[in-house]
Amino acid sequence: MRIVFMGTPEFSVPTLEALIAHHEVIAVVTQPDKPKGRGKAMAFPPVKETALAHNIPVYQPVKVREEGFVKMLRDMAPDAIVVVAFGQILPESILNIPKYGCINVHASLLPKYRGAAPMQWAIINGEKETGITTMFMAKGLDTGDMIDKTVIPVEAKETGETLHDKLSAAGGPLILKTLADLEAGTARRIPQDDKDSSYAGMLTRELGEIDWTKSAIAIERLIRGLNSWPSAYTHMHGKTLKIWDADVTPDMEVAGEDAAGLPVPGTVTRVTKDSIYVQTGDGQLKLNEVQLQGKKRMPVQAFLLGNKVEKGMVYGRQD
Repeated sequence: MRIVFMGTPEFSVPTLEALIAHHEVIAVVTQPDKPKGRGKAMAFPPVKETALAHNIPVYQPVKVREEGFVKMLRDMAPDAIVVVAFGQILPESILNIPKYGCINVHASLLPKYRGAAPMQWAIINGEKETGITTMFMAKGLDTGDMIDKTVIPVEAKETGETLHDKLSAAGGPLILKTLADLEAGTARRIPQDDKDSSYAGMLTRELGEIDWTKSAIAIERLIRGLNSWPSAYTHMHGKTLKIWDADVTPDMEVAGEDAAGLPVPGTVTRVTKDSIYVQTGDGQLKLNEVQLQGKKRMPVQAFLLGNKVEKGMVYGRQD
């Protein structure tokens, strides 16, 4: 097939590479270059780097709905447009161009987790499995008819970063199967049931601030879901303390007290040579890996060598 590919971040690259290996990718469309790092030098999106390495023409419209760009796409006459984490909503003028339609590779088992951050919210909400869905794109946000799915288990210590890599790798094989079925006329078209849908909103830094009154289970999921960005954090002596890894521990196992005698959420209940235990609204959290503002991330054992942490200290904003 003649394919136009639309995508931007690293997540999209394995799908693009699979298409390059098995189809004719006639053009790649990605977001404009952006300044990056301390020097604010202009950086190419990962998809652009991959396309240029394969000598594929790259287009970076500020708005894909511009009439000139839509006409150019129409003149290309692609059999299909494949979209993976592109970053712009496609107008009907583009959706109607390809023979086989605009096909989205979405990082969830639709209709659950429509929106920008499905991988992270699957972890935060405690899902046991997630996956990749291919779908026909429609006017709404991730509302089009589904075609096929790949199910991926969410492991006990899964992080946003590890799940990102698994789902990214799964996109290529699934889109190849989907395109083959479309060409053979055997692709299914399964409407989504809106009542089963949920929205996975964009991640913000504010989302990462730990509310210690929540349960240890909920906080531990937040820590894993926001690893590696934007990360979960609390406050220690007026500085931000990021928490990269933690385990849930029952109250009685650590505190040795009945529920009525538990300390306020956020209180350090115990410190060992390699662990810090913190009271939550339900259960305690054993911190394993942290990062104090201005320092490198490190195991708690190394952190305690240079930072004094005592039982009774309370984490969080001290207003």
